[in-house]
Amino acid sequence: MGTKVRYQLHKHPQVETEDIPQLPPELQQDYYDLIEPALKTHPLTGGNLFDTHELKGKLKGYRALEIEFNTIAYRLVYRVYDKPTPRRVEIISIGEHDPAYDQAMERINK
Repeated sequence: MGTKVRYQLHKHPQVETEDIPQLPPELQQDYYDLIEPALKTHPLTGGNLFDTHELKGKLKGYRALEIEFNTIAYRLVYRVYDKPTPRRVEIISIGEHDPAYDQAMERINK
């Protein structure tokens, strides 16, 4: 029995074309195998696989999923929309800690 998808997943266009290709190959695979399913089912908790937290300042209203890989801190910046239906998660950026936040701010301000 599979886990029920509760949220649709939407990505900023640059997530697929720029962010994911720059990740290490193993982390790219984890993105598709672990991170996307966690966001589709439990975006506020990370599905008990990843820690998440609310962001402040210019990124208020967004969340960060915390990813530790080979001693490097990565962040996935996203927003959860419960209304209007269907419920969805919009991924803004993914990358190493500080660049992920910088990219997110650039992308939401365009």
